[in-house]
This record gives sequence, structure tokens and C-alpha cells, in this order.
Amino acid sequence: MAEPTVPARSEPAQSEPAQSEPARPVADGRAEDSARAGFLGRLGWGRAPALVLVDALAAYSTPGSPLCLAEGPRAVAAMAELLRAARAGGRPVFWPTVRYPRGAVDAPLFFAKVPALAAFVAGSPLGAFCEGLEPAAGEAVVEKRYASAFFGTDLASSLVQAGVDTVVLAGFSTSGCVRASALDALQHGFRPLVVAEAVADRDPATQEQNLFDLEAKYADVIGLTEALSGLLGEGAGSGAHREAS
Repeated sequence: MAEPTVPARSEPAQSEPAQSEPARPVADGRAEDSARAGFLGRLGWGRAPALVLVDALAAYSTPGSPLCLAEGPRAVAAMAELLRAARAGGRPVFWPTVRYPRGAVDAPLFFAKVPALAAFVAGSPLGAFCEGLEPAAGEAVVEKRYASAFFGTDLASSLVQAGVDTVVLAGFSTSGCVRASALDALQHGFRPLVVAEAVADRDPATQEQNLFDLEAKYADVIGLTEALSGLLGEGAGSGAHREAS
């Protein structure tokens, strides 16, 4: 499945982007070492953010599911806050969602590596959106087969068409689909902002290490308060234009 061709776009004339604040400073020396080596720069907010909720699915928050995460409900609550803010601020919302047709496997190697992906075959209740996180009319559901929300989908071209330059990322899981989507967002020319409270992983060490790696190389990891403010057009990201109502 080929990746979409993204049309070139020119950046609007603007002042320096509003700087984002690191969500969780690391105090064990890694941050200082990375900064000395030339990592940990800040991308900040652009003018036109969108909310991208990656795999906000019941499999990650339902007890008994093989993919259930201890911090899943906490992340769902944070995503619900982000969703309300994005809608109130008139921001575009995108729902990249892993889904496989029943009786057919479009990603055989991925399935071989992660048999738990059977939770996302069409008809599985674990593949439904989390309660309270349902797409509204006009919000795009982007079906995907692999980890990245961009690979083999039209997400990049849809973001370009909507005039988006900044993606506020939340969802499941931090080390998998969120990380892959943040990396591809950067590679497609968008500013990725990962909301620390609105992502989760299987254990605290994996969560913390992946947030640190994202912050060091590929994205800004920001706190929920800043993300809400930016989506509402207050504080950081306040220079972003809103969608026409």
C-alpha cells in the first residue's frame, strides 16, 4: 500500500511560533547530556493546530482485553478534555483507527508479530471507540493497517487540505502508534505535539522512556493544560486560526 503523495505547501508568513513547555523534565542527567549533544530543541505551536486521536479504542481501556493498559482510563479522560477543547475552539479533529476486514489480513507480518491485533478485526467490540470518545459529524475517521497514522492513509493530504501545520497527538500506545505517528508527522512537515497525560503504555518505564525519546528527537511533549489552552486559542497556539463555522 503506497503512502499518499503530499502536495507541497508554503508556510504562511508569521512570527516565531509560540514556544511549548516540556511536560516532564528528566532529572537524572539524560536531559543535560542530550542537550549538550544537540537534541531537545523545541518546535512550538504553529498557526493552525488539529487534534489527532490515535487508536482511541476500547481494547486499551477495557478490563480483560489483552491490550488493556493500567493508565488507559486516565488517558481516555484526558483525551475527552482535549476533544471538548478542540470542538469548542473550532479545530479539526482526526481519528486514525487501526481496523482490519473480517476474513482478510492486509498486514500479515504485523499480525504475525502482534497476534493481539485480532482485537481490531471488524466486528470486535474491542475495536470500538472508547466511551465518550466518538467522532462527530464532519470529523474524519482514518482507517489504517499499521502503526503510523500516516502510512498508507490519506491523513497527510487531509491535514494539508485543512490548512493544518500543527498536530496535537493523543491516544494509544505511546511506544507504538503514537510514536510512529509523531515521527511521520514530523517527516511530513507538521509540528507534532504529544500530550503526556493523554497517552499511555504497558508500564511506567516504557512510557517515560518513549516520551523522553520523542521529546529529544521528534516532537514536543507538552502538558494537558497547555494543550487545552492551545486548542482553545488561548496562550500557546493562540495565533492559530480557527476553522470557519
